[in-house]
Amino acid sequence: MAQEEAAPPASVEPPTPAEDVFAFHGQATYVWQRKPAFNAAYSGPNSLGTERAKSYSFSTTLDLGLRLWRGAEFHFNPEVTQGVPFSELHGMGGLTNGELAKVSSTSPVFYRARAFVRQTWGLGGGSEELEADFNQFARTVDKRRVVLTAGNFGVLDVFDQNEFGSDPRTQFMNWSFLTFGAFDYPADARGYNWGVSLEYIGDDWSVRIGRFLQPVESNGLELDTRMFEHYGDILELEKRYKLAGRPGTARLLFFRNKARMGAFSDALQFGIANNTTPDVADVRREHAKTGVGLAFLQQVTDSLGVFARASMSDDKTETYAFTEVGKQVSLGGVLKGSAWGRARDALGVAVAVNMLGSDHRAYLAAGGQGAFLGDGALNYGPEQVFEIYYSFQPFKYLSISPDFQYVRNPGYNRDRGPAKFYGVRFHAEF
Repeated sequence: MAQEEAAPPASVEPPTPAEDVFAFHGQATYVWQRKPAFNAAYSGPNSLGTERAKSYSFSTTLDLGLRLWRGAEFHFNPEVTQGVPFSELHGMGGLTNGELAKVSSTSPVFYRARAFVRQTWGLGGGSEELEADFNQFARTVDKRRVVLTAGNFGVLDVFDQNEFGSDPRTQFMNWSFLTFGAFDYPADARGYNWGVSLEYIGDDWSVRIGRFLQPVESNGLELDTRMFEHYGDILELEKRYKLAGRPGTARLLFFRNKARMGAFSDALQFGIANNTTPDVADVRREHAKTGVGLAFLQQVTDSLGVFARASMSDDKTETYAFTEVGKQVSLGGVLKGSAWGRARDALGVAVAVNMLGSDHRAYLAAGGQGAFLGDGALNYGPEQVFEIYYSFQPFKYLSISPDFQYVRNPGYNRDRGPAKFYGVRFHAEF
């Protein structure tokens, strides 16, 4: 009898890889900068020093992630910083190092940077892959989804995300390029906050809203927990498109801050009435500050991406959580090294023009002191910032970036500068 042929084995689909339950990432960044001496007709208490000086910063951060339940994850970021800013972080709207916390120390300072939960609900529309990254698990998500983030995190972790120019640890370092210059986004003195944001991400458009705490006082470290009395509200609309077959993004952002702030016009009137130098600390009361920002991001070639931002606030009250910029236009681009055979390297160039509102100018001209500015007088001129860096990446986990910045009219003052800054950044991550 002929032997029966064995039936072919049933096809077996490969098992789905088990999702990681824990995530562990880390980074360390060291920035060194040198400022040559420059000329100035006069200086005040909050001026950028005219003498030759150096500055440095060091930060190291861990991301400890835990996958909770379906669509939910928790991240905890302990962080250590140390550094010395130029002129105690005074004298410019576009300060030179986004890594320098407003509260700096020559000794290492340990603190909690983030501790937040993110919940994602899928709404279909196909799927896309998210790669493992700092504060993000590798996973497959629906293209249409709702994302809730709540806890201790940064406003810029969610809003005004700019792949070409908003990370001072790997890209442009000047504060003019961290986000919209006039976006007085709510944060403590280190740039972090407590709050909640909700995002809808669609096929080609997204919308984000958020509410965050305000500092107890201007640019302070302690946060005001009265979220329904003093707060920062943010709304961002995003449209994704194709231009000549290349992806682009347009964003429109609105913000409104409510806090106990001093108005520049009130300080001027108080100073005249009492024959004193105007001081916003003398006239603080309940105010709301509003502003708007418009941004475009465009992939031009496989190697080149560019961005442009424009923003303005009412600039009638003291800067409360970010830097002293009332209006701004900026643009820049990053060219990947694949264009010259070094795929991991990058060259970045950006320019910004920072401006002040009329009340803010008059206050500084009368000798008033702001959070970062105060030359004792003011021959107003827009502050112009130029930055160029080259990121050399000898291997995957390390980059070395020489950096040069040129600032004309530092502190919006034609009687001072220009100022030049030479630096180098070392960044490692895993």
